[in-house]
Amino acid sequence: MKIFKKQELGWLVGFLAASFGAAGVGGALTATSVKTWYQRLRKPEPTPPDWVFGPVWTALYLLMAVAAWLVHRGASRRPELADEGKAALTAWGVQLALNVAWSGVFFAGRQLGGGLVVVVALWTAIAASAALSARVSRLAAVLLAPYLAWVTFASYLNLRLWRLNRGGAL
Repeated sequence: MKIFKKQELGWLVGFLAASFGAAGVGGALTATSVKTWYQRLRKPEPTPPDWVFGPVWTALYLLMAVAAWLVHRGASRRPELADEGKAALTAWGVQLALNVAWSGVFFAGRQLGGGLVVVVALWTAIAASAALSARVSRLAAVLLAPYLAWVTFASYLNLRLWRLNRGGAL
């Protein structure tokens, strides 16, 4: 018995490519300052060690891709969910773009306050993506929960960094 149709597998590969493509762009933007400017910032007490970020983000990008694929798959199998699927995937695309934008503003732009604005928009887009995804696939929404939790923590860190470093770029 086939678990996936070839076309479904193609969509999964596409969502993985989009997620990890965004990860690559965000990583390149982050690399512009992570070993220089970022190291000089005063950091709040619960800041994780640098080595934690890579594995966490890798897992989150994988979960994002699978969540989007589940929504696409559910909506394509049930035509009555097509509009809900389109809305959920639009929100998914918005959160992915904001994810990259945060790296650009925070790391490449070295703007702590601007990063805070973007991360709040990102959090909102993730929450919308999860809520809209739940209408098509509850599992997709569940897979987005760790991402929302991590970005909640990242938002707190961004706020504390902004406050500890006089609210501006250094």
